[in-house]
Amino acid sequence: MWRAALLLLLSTALPARADTVFVLNSGDASISVLDAVTRTETRRIPVLREVHHLVVTPDGRELVVGDSGGNELFFLDPQSGEIRRRERISNPYHLEYSPNGRYLVIASLRRDQIDIYDAATLTLLQRFRQPDKPSHVAFSPDSRFVYVTLQGTGQVAAVDMATRATIWIQDVGPEPAGIIWHNGRLLIGLMGRTDFVSLDPQTREVRTAFQVGRGAHNVFPSPDGRFLYATSRVDSRIAEVDATTLEVRRVFEVPGGPDCIAFDPDGRIYATLRWVGRVLVLDPRTGEQTQIRVGRSPHGIFVMPRRPEVGADFAFAAPGAVSGSRPMAQPVVGGGAIARAAPSAPAATAATPALPEVAVRVNAGHPAFYPTRPSLR
Repeated sequence: MWRAALLLLLSTALPARADTVFVLNSGDASISVLDAVTRTETRRIPVLREVHHLVVTPDGRELVVGDSGGNELFFLDPQSGEIRRRERISNPYHLEYSPNGRYLVIASLRRDQIDIYDAATLTLLQRFRQPDKPSHVAFSPDSRFVYVTLQGTGQVAAVDMATRATIWIQDVGPEPAGIIWHNGRLLIGLMGRTDFVSLDPQTREVRTAFQVGRGAHNVFPSPDGRFLYATSRVDSRIAEVDATTLEVRRVFEVPGGPDCIAFDPDGRIYATLRWVGRVLVLDPRTGEQTQIRVGRSPHGIFVMPRRPEVGADFAFAAPGAVSGSRPMAQPVVGGGAIARAAPSAPAATAATPALPEVAVRVNAGHPAFYPTRPSLR
């Protein structure tokens, strides 16, 4: 009897480790739900046509999935995977919330537009037409500027959120894709080359940051902020990059075309493998690799921790949260509930003017777009 009681006590005292992994299958119109302990798919959530990217809401309570082919956003409970609501949105390919939580910006790859929405109401505040294939979005930590890669023209566009104007467009190299803010500069993957470039948003100087391989695609800061992990889809590898020096420390050969990356609280890497319909689980401490079968052309990925006092917003609290597509001026305190650290007194010139609240009609004159085949962007 006492042994059974001890086992029960231990089981309730130890943290749960069965993290849940959400994987967007862009070729199967579905979301795979994985058990991180058994490394198996437990179920699939059907969507409309073609899901690509996902983000966590600023309060950490919902997971937002963009169905670009179906012109909808799905709002999921990150604990249960339940679809709470759906909203009609024009071609949501890549999406990101501003660090201050006020705005949602969506890059519309097929419709050549960038849309700014009020995060709370999803009111469309501004639409920017762009030359060709707006792809990925990144903010400055003060939420004043948003930067968008333009795949078709080899450029990056900078939008001033206060004036809602495109303030510059800069050539960076062929087929820019992933973009993040890092130490005051922008890091951009060039799918048409082998390297990531660094772009100074003040001077617009562009220089090579590091090499990763053909099809350089996306880059993600580790939760502890010490490393960046960059993907090469053609040479099929993941490079570990020193976050301070930008020196490539290690290269993991990963067959299958790695694309997007998510981390669990222990620092393990979960990466979608676009060409083989699998998810890679990589422990960078040991180099151990395993794979989990999912749907066709998996793209976006998110790890929902199952740990005491750790919620969907755990990445906001990590030291690495000052780098990325939604860099925090100060990382969130905790990780299970949103409680931001008290900000230091800003300089007189650091205040960010609020966007005027002027709404325009959503989807006015834009019929639903249905692709003839899934995109592998």
